Amino acid sequence: VYKFSPDGKLLTTLGQPGGAAEPEYFYQPNDVLVAPNGDIFVSEGHGGANSRILKFSKDGKLIKSIGKKGSGPGEFDQPHGLAMDSKGRLFVADRGNNRIQILDQDGKFIDQWPQFSRPSGIAIRNEVLYVADSESGSVAPNHKDWKRGIRIGNVKDGKVTAFIPDPNENATGTSAAEGIAVDAQGNVFGAEVGPRAMKKYARQFGEGHSLGRLLPPP
Repeated sequence: VYKFSPDGKLLTTLGQPGGAAEPEYFYQPNDVLVAPNGDIFVSEGHGGANSRILKFSKDGKLIKSIGKKGSGPGEFDQPHGLAMDSKGRLFVADRGNNRIQILDQDGKFIDQWPQFSRPSGIAIRNEVLYVADSESGSVAPNHKDWKRGIRIGNVKDGKVTAFIPDPNENATGTSAAEGIAVDAQGNVFGAEVGPRAMKKYARQFGEGHSLGRLLPPP
């Protein structure tokens, strides 16, 4: 994991190139999140690798390891994305377990939400939760009845309010957005690993999710 200045100067390195065992870290990190106080959260584990979250201080000192591989509360299977709401709650896209887990910043389990399907990417802006599912149906044998796409919901109660479907409903592999970002105007950007493309879904009007190709949630 590398930290750069705005002009591209390397400031901090966490881990070793090519991966490393403890205490050098990491093996296939998936996402990085910086908390308002500067603490750094790294979700680690892809495929058969470690499934946990590592918390560092802003100067790169390891504070704690959170979770282990499993399906119980506070356990993970491919924690693939991280986001934080205005209350400081940590949202984890626990992809292999087909759920979002919500933790406090010490790793204490708060809640879990399966209604956002099989999450690969996750973003929060203005208390709206955006979750990208790129594997349901075509890749995940235990999640074939769910549609791939981007689900949008309320970060407060977890209600899914809108859905942007995968542009390729007949895909046989990873498709639709895997990474996701949202700009200040509410436009949604989906990074597609399978198609090797990025799509922008433009917000058109209103407060709450009128976007290009927007459909009611399935």
